[in-house]
Amino acid sequence: MQTHRIASRDEWLAARKAHLAKERELTRLRDKLNAERRELPWVRVKTYVFDTRDGKKTLAQLFEGRSQLIVQHFMFGPAWEEGCIGCSFAADHIESALLHIPHHDVSFVRISRAPLDRLEAYRKRMGWKSLWASSYGNDFNYDFHVSFTPEEVAGKKVYYNYELRDFEADELSGVSVFYKDANGEVFHTYSTYARGDELVDTSYMLLDMTPKGRNETGPYYNLMDWVKRHDEYACDEGSSSGRGSDVRTSAA
Repeated sequence: MQTHRIASRDEWLAARKAHLAKERELTRLRDKLNAERRELPWVRVKTYVFDTRDGKKTLAQLFEGRSQLIVQHFMFGPAWEEGCIGCSFAADHIESALLHIPHHDVSFVRISRAPLDRLEAYRKRMGWKSLWASSYGNDFNYDFHVSFTPEEVAGKKVYYNYELRDFEADELSGVSVFYKDANGEVFHTYSTYARGDELVDTSYMLLDMTPKGRNETGPYYNLMDWVKRHDEYACDEGSSSGRGSDVRTSAA
């Protein structure tokens, strides 16, 4: 039954203009926040060596000749058979951006702890083209607090999203950004976690404009209520393994 308030066109227009003023305020605030992000200090990064489909590569080599690098910390543990559903959701959106951002001095790579053969098999299954690197043999995931040691897991407290919090999963998600200068030195400039990286999910931006919004009403109250890997939407509800459930939409 329709319960939403129905108005005349003039009433709607007045309400819409009032809301537009708030949207413009948010846009100006976002511009200011983005400018402040660019002014954050940088930290030199040690050398990491990853396995990629093109052989061993250092973090500096993942820039592929550009000065900026975006890393998706993709939840895919060493023993997992499939990548995280929520990270896959984000990856689908990011792939379309990769038609453009490499032409603006920005490279992109996914990094996960799973062995390279599993990453490559899943990448081919999903039809993604971007480079995927395995950090199985280095400390990259641990240093950027998206994977957790057995000792951390045993203590049931992990450092994630810039605070100590209760253990939820041995792999979590995020996005990190790096800069490489003319001397080849690499610097960490920014990382975001939890809900901080949902802006890459353009489906959310579209849903936010609809009457029902995201409509995530349980049991998880996040994208796990409805998102599937894009090749599973025709499958029965119980067919997905659910391995690697995403917690990016938990409290930021």
